[in-house]
Amino acid sequence: MLKLGVNIDHVATIREARYRGRSTGEPDPIEAALQCEAAGAHGITAHLREDRRHIQDRDIWRLREAIKTRLNFEMANSPEIVEIALKLKPHIVCLVPERREEVTTEGGLDVASHEQAVRSTCRRMNDAGIEVSLFIAPDPRQIEAAARTGSQFIELHTGAFAEEFHDAGKRATELARLVDGAQQAHSLGMKVNAGHGLNYENLKTLYAVPHMIELNIGHSIVSRAVTTGITAAVMEMLRLMDGYGK
Repeated sequence: MLKLGVNIDHVATIREARYRGRSTGEPDPIEAALQCEAAGAHGITAHLREDRRHIQDRDIWRLREAIKTRLNFEMANSPEIVEIALKLKPHIVCLVPERREEVTTEGGLDVASHEQAVRSTCRRMNDAGIEVSLFIAPDPRQIEAAARTGSQFIELHTGAFAEEFHDAGKRATELARLVDGAQQAHSLGMKVNAGHGLNYENLKTLYAVPHMIELNIGHSIVSRAVTTGITAAVMEMLRLMDGYGK
């Protein structure tokens, strides 16, 4: 069965737009995570970025205590965040690149150029009982390097596939890269996850990729929740207002 990990970062993005610097605010990403679990999600993904632009430290610790499924802790391979992960002890960490100017993670981790540093972090996480995934493009060189680090998983970066989805020729090219990448990773003994830019339109096309265990999807689910839930939210507000002046 293909599993779903729901990324709740952008629930926190909405909260931070109004409540930045405050200890409370809405929407609450922990409540969103619990509702995702209740709906059947197999895990929750959250990225504690170095600049704390959405998920905050308090969110991560509350998530670790509150959720009953797997916590996938996305993180840069930086000393501060590594130490947090070792104390937090999520079920799995996913090492991703970070650039301050990007809105969300836009590219795959360059494992080949930082193999020693990545291997060191993988060893520390594994020694603490934490599995490791590496968020990488479906590039043979990067997959080979990932296999040498001791990570248990790779997460194939599906961003190029998603961006080119409406161009049949480019879509086929990107899908073929993902297929080849998954087969290569599997042959090297790694498990395969995938994510980035996946949505309700392009998802089924991705089924051509073999050996996938889990998809991590966030923005599309949060976006769909806004439109599918806004009717109920407006009606609830109107009910609250109905008694004014009576």
